[in-house]
Amino acid sequence: MKKVRIIGFTCLLFVAAVVNGQNVKGPKIAATDAATLNAQQDSLKYLSDLILRGRDEDARQHANDRFIPKLVQALKTPNSFYFPFDSITTVSIQYPEDSTFRIFTWGVESENTFFHHYGAIQMRTEDGKLKLFPLFDASDYILNTDTITDNKNWYGCMYYKIVQRRFFNKDYYTLFGWDANNMRSQKKLIEMLSFKDDKPVFGGPFFSYAEDTVPKPLRNRFILEYKKDGTVSLSYNQDMDMIVYDHLISETNQPKKPSTFVSDLDYEGFKWKGGKWVHIEKVFHDALQLGKYPVGQPLDYKKKDLTKPKTAEEINEETLQKQPSKKKPK
Repeated sequence: MKKVRIIGFTCLLFVAAVVNGQNVKGPKIAATDAATLNAQQDSLKYLSDLILRGRDEDARQHANDRFIPKLVQALKTPNSFYFPFDSITTVSIQYPEDSTFRIFTWGVESENTFFHHYGAIQMRTEDGKLKLFPLFDASDYILNTDTITDNKNWYGCMYYKIVQRRFFNKDYYTLFGWDANNMRSQKKLIEMLSFKDDKPVFGGPFFSYAEDTVPKPLRNRFILEYKKDGTVSLSYNQDMDMIVYDHLISETNQPKKPSTFVSDLDYEGFKWKGGKWVHIEKVFHDALQLGKYPVGQPLDYKKKDLTKPKTAEEINEETLQKQPSKKKPK
C-alpha cells in the first residue's frame, strides 16, 4: 500500500511540475550565489527523497526537520526567487501566471498513514531579499473546513495548480490541492488565495451555487473527499475556461461516508462569473437513448505506450476533449 501511495504522490508531483513549472525572468543570480544554490539544492534533493521514502516515520520526520532550515537558508540567497530548484522533484513548487510569488508544499507520512503538510510562500521582491510566509498545517484542528484562514492556520495540502483571475483591479489565485488524508480516503480541494495588507488569506466566499436547481449558500472552500484507491479528477480545462471535476456517488449506497465515494463518469464544474466560481451542475448533457448501453472501445495495444503511463488528470482531460459538441439547430 505504501508503494502505491508513493507512486501516486510522485505522479501528481510530475504533473504539477510539467503543467505549472516555469523559468521566471528577472535579475541574474551572481555566479558565486548560483554555485552555492546548486550545492544547497543537492542537499535538499537528498533530504526531500528521504521525506518521501524514509524507512519509518522517525526517519521521514528527521529528514524534514533538517530540510526546512536548509531550504530557508537557500532562499536567503539574493534573488533566490529566480532559482527554480527543479531537481527537488518530491516538493511541489507552483507559480501563478504573474509570477509574483511561488508556493512550496510537501507532505510527511506518519505510521498511521495520516499526512502532515508543510509549505511556504516566497514573494518576488524588487531588491531580491527574502520575503517568506511559512505555512503551518492546522487541518487536524479546523473543525469547520468552510472557513477563511491565514498562513498560521493553513488547511494543509499539496498544491498542484494555480489559476489566476482578476476582478475589480484585484488579483485572486485559485489553488488546486491534494491531500492523501488517511487510510480510508483522500481529498482534492480548490480554494482562493488573496492578499490583504500584503499578507496571504486562504479561502473566501468565491464558490457560488446560486444557479443550481436548489440554490445553496456561498462556500469558502471546495473539497472532494473520496475512496482511498479511487481515481478522481479536479482540474482547470483551458479550452472550456472552467473548472471540471468528477461527480461522486457512494458505491455502497452510503452517502454519509465519503470513503465510499467514487466517480460515476459524469462531470460537474465551476465557471468564473462576476468574481465568483459559479457551480455548473452538469457539464455535459448528452444522454444515451433508452435501452442503449455504453460500449467501451477495444484497446489497441499497438498504440498503447506503457513507458508513458497517464495520470487521472490526463485521462479525464482526454475524455472531456473527446466529448461531442452539440450543434445548434438551423
